[in-house]
Amino acid sequence: MRRLPVYLLLDTSGSMKGEPIEAVKVGLSSLLASLRKDPYALETVHICLLTFDREVKDVVPLTSLEEFVIPEINTPQSGPTMTGLALERVCQLVDRDVERSTPDHRGDWRPLLFVMTDGAASDVALFNSMIPEVQRRRFGTIVGCAAGPKSKPDELRKLCQHVVTLDTMDGHAFTSFFQWVSTAVSNGNQSAGLGAPLGLPPPPTDINLVF
Repeated sequence: MRRLPVYLLLDTSGSMKGEPIEAVKVGLSSLLASLRKDPYALETVHICLLTFDREVKDVVPLTSLEEFVIPEINTPQSGPTMTGLALERVCQLVDRDVERSTPDHRGDWRPLLFVMTDGAASDVALFNSMIPEVQRRRFGTIVGCAAGPKSKPDELRKLCQHVVTLDTMDGHAFTSFFQWVSTAVSNGNQSAGLGAPLGLPPPPTDINLVF
């Protein structure tokens, strides 16, 4: 069975400490529960979870949906948001882990990338230089989530085909976002199987689609 690799990049900088990161964990649980109701997703979806603050962590390597376990996710007290470094690591992982098709072998489906951040990249030069590198990996779609009032959706628009904003950073908002991600991933399964482009579902009322 061909895999659908899904890469989740989560901002864990100091501003996410406390209620926001706990709400993200609730949202991740909702994402897994929703996807596991889809028999085809159980067979195909593999998820890689990375976090980024002053450093980038490979929290969970590319793992099947059935075996994926949400780990402990920690946030520092303060520090920079190394979004560019996170994108660099994603490119390394995609090059290493995603199977390419050959004349004799059908590889994985085009991967999906979701980036969630509540602020601006601290490593602006690296972030800008990584945009064409990420796009060169031919993701099926790249979705950015700008969470909270200090987020910078215009920055994500340079990277992502689609950007959504969350006005608040509570459990309800993050759960809605991850449930929407679940629907998008399920659509990605169906689109991949048909060879069609990925169409995103309409977002719920508390998620604003800005691009």
